[in-house]
This record gives sequence, structure tokens and C-alpha cells, in this order.
Amino acid sequence: MEDRRDLDRRIAFLCEADRLKSVDRANVLMDLSRPENSAEHSWHVALYALVFGASDRAIAMILLHDLVEIDVGDQPIHLEHDAGILAAAEAAAAQRIFGLSPDRDRLLALWTEFETGLSPDARFAKRMDHVQPLFQVLQSNRPLPDHVEIVRANIDRGRAARLSQEWPEAIAAARAMLAGDTAEPGELSRRLAFLAEADQLKSVYRANTLIDGSRRENSAEHSWHLALYALILGGMAGAGVNPARVIRMLLIHDLVEIDVGDVPLHSAAGQAHGSAAIQKAEAIAARRIFGLLPDAQARDLLALWSEFEAASTPDAIFAKALDRCQPAIQNLQSGGAGWREYRVTFDDIATRVGTKVHLGAPDLWRWLEVGLRSHFG
Repeated sequence: MEDRRDLDRRIAFLCEADRLKSVDRANVLMDLSRPENSAEHSWHVALYALVFGASDRAIAMILLHDLVEIDVGDQPIHLEHDAGILAAAEAAAAQRIFGLSPDRDRLLALWTEFETGLSPDARFAKRMDHVQPLFQVLQSNRPLPDHVEIVRANIDRGRAARLSQEWPEAIAAARAMLAGDTAEPGELSRRLAFLAEADQLKSVYRANTLIDGSRRENSAEHSWHLALYALILGGMAGAGVNPARVIRMLLIHDLVEIDVGDVPLHSAAGQAHGSAAIQKAEAIAARRIFGLLPDAQARDLLALWSEFEAASTPDAIFAKALDRCQPAIQNLQSGGAGWREYRVTFDDIATRVGTKVHLGAPDLWRWLEVGLRSHFG
């Protein structure tokens, strides 16, 4: 019973985190189609960190860093605000939100370390958080003039000004883009090209909805949520699983959907989830997308993605369990909106979800099965 109460709290925290997907930021997607939200921003910043060599601890900070915006909202850097009042509001939000989890102290310590920015890991995490919005604007095909001016001011005298000392290569690249110069070929430009391509994942929509039912979830925010699942539920993994490595795997696992789109788990016919045609298309997409990176890094991330797909190592088996579990929890919490569309039954979920979840996290499947039986009656 105690174990179930512990898991109840962990899932309650993860469901509360879903609300970050509805917090819009001042900046927009690179295609200018809509504002970016704080969940997909957190995913993109974590991907920046992965690509530029962050520690596991820095990536964990990034996954958590904006959760306080559920209560206080986004604070655009170009607008005035009272720093003291904002800091107090964010501290109160952190206490409430992280207090939902049994890991309150650990999560609060990570968030506080990020906020103070005193440790090397926190400084690296902040560097990623501050540079991603710059290139989000500058790498767009049609940068908005007012956003370009915000970037310019940020680099010259805002929070990004310090990066001229901390990361001069990146700021030199940003200044070149501001001047309209073509990027010099090299590892930095290839990494930035990959990260710009990744922005498209924010426009790939999935079958399931947000918990509040307001819209479909996209694959970028889903990837962030899954990485957060691994951070919170890593203690449920079996022997030989490295949860930090699982987080990295989940951050990249859906990038192929930029080319292939989301294939719903409960879809049918020749283009069904897991069909030979889809597997071939995803493999081609993986080679193209990871191939944007410098060669050695491209090979490493392609190998990590392939490991996830094969689902035969302890890390990949646990990652697959979380990838199956999260949409089921989203559907339970939203009243089964995605399931109704595909006429999903309990037996469908037991076969397509339960098998994978039980293999990677049997206690998690036992917890989930109770809710599923209640839902399907």
C-alpha cells in the first residue's frame, strides 16, 4: 500500500507537469506558426544541452527549470518586472509543485541550484537556456524584426551579454547571423543546423490530447514529458538501467517524426505503428536528421536511437515502458479522448501497452492496470 501511495504521488506530479504545455512564451516557433510553449522549450533546451555536451545533472535541471511557470507564467526578458516579487512567487510555486512528489527535496535542490547558477552544471544549463531563444529567432527563414531587435539587445546588454566571455564562438555565430553573414562551415554550424531542424518536432501532433482536453499533444512536448517521467520514475527501473541515459534516449526518440509524422499506436492497416513500411521510413529519417550533426556525434545518436527502436537492452526496455505508459496516463486523465477516436478496448491496451510496460517496469503496469480496469469497466 505504501508503494502505491508513493507512485500515486509521483504520477500526480507528472500529471500536474502536463500544464506546462499550456504556458505560452513570448518567442515563436521557427516557422512563425504560433508561440512556443514552455514544455517544448524545455525539451529543446535539453536537446541543446545534450548536443553541446552537458552533464546528466545539467540536463535534469533543464527538465525542471520552467515548471514554476505553471503558476507564475512566462516572464519575457524584454519586459520590466519586479525581480524580488517574481523570485518570491517562483519559490512558492516550486514549493507547491515539487511538493506533490515524494522526491520534493531532490527536485527542489536541482531547481534551486539552477536558479542560483553557482555550480558548473547550473551555469552550463543556464547557458543553454539563454542561447536557445537567440538561435530560435536568428535561424528562422523569416525572423520577425522586433524579435531580432530583442536578440540584439539581449546580446549587447542583456542576460546573454555574459556569453561573449563564456561561449564566444556561439555569440560570434549569432552576431554573424544578425549581420546577414553566412555561417562558417564547422562543428558548431552543423550542431546548430540539427537543432534548428529539431524545431519542426513541435509541429508534429499526436493522437492523444493534453490532460485538459484542449488540444492534441505534440511530439516535442511529449518527449520532454517522457524525459521527466524517466527522472521521476527512474527508481522503478530494473537492474542494469541507467535512468540518466534513458533520459537522453527519450529526448531524441521521436525526432524521426519530423519526416514520418506520428503513427498512432492503435492505428491499423499497412501503415500501422511498427509496420515494415514505417520502420523503413523512420530509419531513413534517422540517417538524414542525425546526419546533420558532426560525423562522430551523428553516429553516436543514431546508435542511441537504434537501441531504443530495437528495445533489447535494459535502458531501451525501460524507455519503451515509459513511452507506452505516458499516453495511457494522459488518456485516463482526459477521459479517454484519444482511445474513443480509435475505438480502443482494454484488451488492445493490455496487448500493445501492458506487454511493454510490464517488461520494463512491472510495478508501474500493476498500478496502471487498476486505473484501466476502472475506466473500461
